[in-house]
Amino acid sequence: MLVVSAILENKERIIEGLKKRNFKQLDLIDEVINTDELRRKTQFELDNLLSESNRMSKEIGQLFQQGKTAEANDLKEKTATYKSKIKELQDLLNDYEESLKNMLYQIPNIPHSSVVQGFGAEDNEVVFKEGDDSPKPDMMPHWDLAKKLNLIDFELGVKITGAGFPVYLGKGARYQRALIQYFLDKNTSAGYKEIIPPFVVNEASGYGTGQLPDKEGQMYYVNEDDFYLIPTAEVPVTNLYRDELLNESDLPVKMTAYSPCFRREAGSYGKDVRGLNRLHQFEKVEIVRIEKPENSYAALNEMVEHVKGLLRDLELPFRILRLCGGDMGFTSALTYDFEVFSAAQEKWLEVSSVSNFETFQANRLKLRFKHEGKNELCHTLNGSSLALPRILAALLENHQQADGSIRIPEKLRSYTGFDKID
Repeated sequence: MLVVSAILENKERIIEGLKKRNFKQLDLIDEVINTDELRRKTQFELDNLLSESNRMSKEIGQLFQQGKTAEANDLKEKTATYKSKIKELQDLLNDYEESLKNMLYQIPNIPHSSVVQGFGAEDNEVVFKEGDDSPKPDMMPHWDLAKKLNLIDFELGVKITGAGFPVYLGKGARYQRALIQYFLDKNTSAGYKEIIPPFVVNEASGYGTGQLPDKEGQMYYVNEDDFYLIPTAEVPVTNLYRDELLNESDLPVKMTAYSPCFRREAGSYGKDVRGLNRLHQFEKVEIVRIEKPENSYAALNEMVEHVKGLLRDLELPFRILRLCGGDMGFTSALTYDFEVFSAAQEKWLEVSSVSNFETFQANRLKLRFKHEGKNELCHTLNGSSLALPRILAALLENHQQADGSIRIPEKLRSYTGFDKID
């Protein structure tokens, strides 16, 4: 979340940034400023009262030592009035702080200066493109290929659970597992430490990375335990450093994790949910970084290049979009989306988002580092490297051969143990 001091110092810049996002509750900025002023006044009054109360307590002790019992008791009666006022001010201060926190939870991150204003996907900027994205109408879509080659059973998933929970079979399961292992190996060779995190988190973790309260309706909730099934490994992995004070020498922190991901995808329907296009349960490998503020955008560029390399190894046509203000996630300051071209569907499919959150998550997490004797907020970043369902869909569609088989990209063959699926 935003830092109050930043709002006080940069009100106009923050309002302009929120306008890029088409944020409608701009009056919250003035509410934050006004509430913080009341909080500071209350804190000042409380501090003075506590100071006076401490002074009087010392004086009472001295009066008793001097045998001036009557004077000491008179002063004790006065301090009783102070205690009541102190309790009243402490309660009022807590109310102001809670109100401030709740208001700040409703305000999204401020976009980076390079982000343009826009309303949705149609306003995103294509900043890079590679590979052949020409229509290939003779190709079969992945759901037909998966059925023909007995790789994925969508109907069986419906029987067991419901729509959006496919069952991977035989070489389809092996291909999925090979991709996970390949991505993890590439990430660890690039210096990311592998983590196996919990796949359910508590409420504090959801608030720490910004999924709560923004995406509460999109997360699966375990009512009896007050847990949430994770929508991405970013949540538990970043929360490893919640309430931590790092040394400057500890940075950067680079982590990678595989996890199943669970998303309700409420409101999704139609052709965009067919096959592997949009699922309730899917697998993903994530990279997460914690950086010093001055290094975070260089780190973001490095992450973008890393994901580029993965897609080149998969021999897939892809493009990179810089998201406009209206299409960015709540917590992001700058996001690059990677999309692969689906040859049979003749459409682009998102397979990765790489984002810099600057201090937005770190402020929620209370994640700081020591710099020249002061505690400073870290910058956090994350990216998919990569999300499996649409990657697998694109691999099946783009690498199908004239004889009906599926060619396996060369870099993956040592992981799959086969060079084609037929």
